[in-house]
Formats: sequence, C-alpha cells, structure tokens
Amino acid sequence: MRALLPFSAELDDTALEKLYATDRSVPRLRMNFVASVDGGVSVDGVSAGLQSPADNRVFKLLRGWCDGLVVAAGTALAEDYGPVTLDAGRRARREALGLAPVPTLVVVSGSLSIPPTHASLVKAPVRPIVVTSPDAPADKRRAIEAVADVIDDADFTAALHERGLSQLLCEGGPRLFASLTAADGVDEICLTISPQLTGGGPGRISAGPPSPDPRSLALAHVVEDAGVLLLRYCRPSLLH
Repeated sequence: MRALLPFSAELDDTALEKLYATDRSVPRLRMNFVASVDGGVSVDGVSAGLQSPADNRVFKLLRGWCDGLVVAAGTALAEDYGPVTLDAGRRARREALGLAPVPTLVVVSGSLSIPPTHASLVKAPVRPIVVTSPDAPADKRRAIEAVADVIDDADFTAALHERGLSQLLCEGGPRLFASLTAADGVDEICLTISPQLTGGGPGRISAGPPSPDPRSLALAHVVEDAGVLLLRYCRPSLLH
C-alpha cells in the first residue's frame, strides 16, 4: 500500500493511521463507501464483491477510530451486520486515548424495521442506539427499548454529540447518505474505488433527490494498492 497524495511513500500501519486520524476536539461525520469504477455499490446485492484487502484494512481502521458507528437498518440487514468488535490491539489503543473499548452502534430506522432480536443489537458489547421517527409504532419502540436506547431522528447527529460520540462513522446506506447530504451533515467521505465494472444494475452510493446546492470538498489523500484507490475528501475547513 502506498500514498500517492499528498506525498508519495510506502505506508506501514502507523503511517496509514496517521493519514486517517482526525482532530477529536471537532465533531465530525465521516462516510465510508466502496464503489466500482463505473459507480456500482454492490455485486449480487451486497458490497462484499467490491471489497479488497486494502479496503478491509481501512474499514477496520475507521471503525477503530470512531466513537459511534452509524448505519441504516436496511444496510445492517442486507449486509448481515453482527455486533461491532475490534481486535485487542485496537481496543488497547482506544483505551489509551480514554475511549470506550469499542464504538457504539447507531442504527437508523424510521419505521423500526430492524428486529430487536437482531445480532447487531442483542450481542452488542456496548448498548446500541436506534434512531427512529416520533411516529414509529409504539409496540416496536417498546421492543427495541429493551435492547437499545431509542432517540428521535430530528438532528440525531447533534444528539449523538451530546452523548459524547463526537467522531461518527457512517457506513450507509445510500438513502441515509442522501438525507445527511441534504441536511449538510456530511463532513468527510472515504471512498474506495474497486477496479471492476459492474454494469448498469447496482445503484449509486447516494440515492434520493438531487441536492439543490452541491458542495465542494477538498481531496485530503489518495492511497493505492493493487489497483484499488482509497480516496479521502473532506470539508476544506477540516483539511489537515
């Protein structure tokens, strides 16, 4: 694995972590997606066919850095999410920084479509959070409250920040990405480009109405490994 921008160098684990490190004093929402060269987000309905050793390496690194791991219920179900776990080394590094051993899972489900028996919730090492609509069915809300904290979806990132979850990592899906973009809530995008052509079937990393006010991002770095490109874009004010 080697950096192409902002410098050219081979990257060991320490150097790679420095590239993705953020200022913890500044709350941030970071998106992480993988896509094919022609913009597809899945193979046979899931992202696994686009993933690579380099992508998985950064995937684990980003999870190890965040305070809260945000995912839409549809993505958690389609990708068969389990409980959020980290290896012993990453847990130790987090604890040395004064962080919880693992990040808090945050599932966004306006209709509470994720069952309270889902492994990502009932096996979570830290009590998870479910973000839902105030209009969600009361019986479903009560069932979820048995295994997770439930908060309403209006400006939920601010509510998470108030709970001390300042560094948020969102792993999708496309509709959640679009809604966060529309609310101007996205601070950073880590995008892996897989050297594949998937054709016209798969959707994009963002799905929803077009943004009325497109926003420019700054390119923070480019990393390459075996033809896979790992790109990091962020708000210009957060570029470091």
